[in-house]
Amino acid sequence: MKAQTQAHSPKRQTAIRLVSTKDMPRSQWLSIRNQGIGASEAATAIGINPYQSQLELWLIKTGRMSPDFNQDQEDSSSPMYWGNVLEPIVAEHYSRKTGFKVRRVNSILQHPDSDKAWMLANLDYAVSGSDEVQVLECKTAGEYGAKLWKDGVPEYYQCQVQHQLAITGKQTADVAVLLCGQEFRIYRMQRDDELIDQLIELEREFWSYVESDTAPPADGSDSANQALRMLYPKDSGTTIDLSDDSDFELSFQQLTQVRSESQILSNREDELRQMLQQRMGTASTAIFSSGKITWRKSKDSLSLNTKQLLKDKPELIEQYPLTRPGSRRFLIQSNTTDNQGDS
Repeated sequence: MKAQTQAHSPKRQTAIRLVSTKDMPRSQWLSIRNQGIGASEAATAIGINPYQSQLELWLIKTGRMSPDFNQDQEDSSSPMYWGNVLEPIVAEHYSRKTGFKVRRVNSILQHPDSDKAWMLANLDYAVSGSDEVQVLECKTAGEYGAKLWKDGVPEYYQCQVQHQLAITGKQTADVAVLLCGQEFRIYRMQRDDELIDQLIELEREFWSYVESDTAPPADGSDSANQALRMLYPKDSGTTIDLSDDSDFELSFQQLTQVRSESQILSNREDELRQMLQQRMGTASTAIFSSGKITWRKSKDSLSLNTKQLLKDKPELIEQYPLTRPGSRRFLIQSNTTDNQGDS
C-alpha cells in the first residue's frame, strides 16, 4: 500500500470535532471510541493488522470484550507504555529537526459526511504554520518492531494515516519514528484518494458486522483463536450434523488432510534435527553455507516443587486454593483413521 501524490486537490470539508478529550477519563474516551472505527483500528478493520484480528475488534466494538484486554498502559514492560511516554519527546525532536510548530489535538474527530460518521480519529499532533504538511503521527519501535520499518512506513500504519487524512480533509502527514531509542526518521505521506476510497469501503464492510451483530470470519491468527475462546467459552453438550453442508464437509476433509500432512512434516523435521544434533555432539555451533545452528545449554533455574510440597503439606491446598477455569478442547477424529488431534 503506497501513497501517491495528488497534484491538485479539491477543497474538502474539515472534520467534525465530536468531543474534547482534555481531562476526559479513559473509560469515557473508550466508550465514545466504540461508536466507530478509530484511525489506529483501520488496519484491523480491513484485516491487515498482524497483531489483532477483525474478530477481536468486533468483540470490542460490540461490548463483548474490554478495549483494554491485554493492554495495560501502566505496565512499564509494555511497548504501549513506552510509546505514550516517548510520544511528546518524538514530537519535540520533530519540531526541532524540521522547524515546524506542532500542537496537540485534544479532540475526537469525526468524518464530516453523515454516511461515514463511524470514521473517528485522534490525531497525535497538528502541524501549524506550514504549507508542506498538516498532520504529525509519532511512533516508537523496539528491536523487533524496527525490522518492520526497513522498507518505510509499515502498511498497517499507512492505513492509520490515510484514515486520518480522509477524516480531516488534509493533504499531507509526516510520520516521525524513533527506532530502538536512538535512530530518528521522518516519512512523508501524501493523501491517496483512490486508496482512501478502498479503505472506506472495506471499513464500511467491517462496520456492517458491528451494526448487524454478526461476527466476521476468523482468519487463523492467534488473536482470532483467543477471540473464539472468549466468544464460546463453554459447550452446550449438543450435537450438530454438518454432513449435508458441502462447505463445512469440505473444510473438515481439508482440515484432516492438512493435519495428516503436518504430522508427516513434523516427523521429518524431528528426524533432520536429531541427525544434525547427533553430528554436532558437544559442539555449540555448526556453520553451513546458508546459515548456522546453535545448540547451547541454558542457565539452570530454581523453581518451587509444588507437587512435592503438597505431598508433604497437603493442608496447604485448603489454605491457598486456586481454581483454574477449564477450556474447551478441539478434538478431530476422521472415519478413515484412528488418530485424534487436539488444538
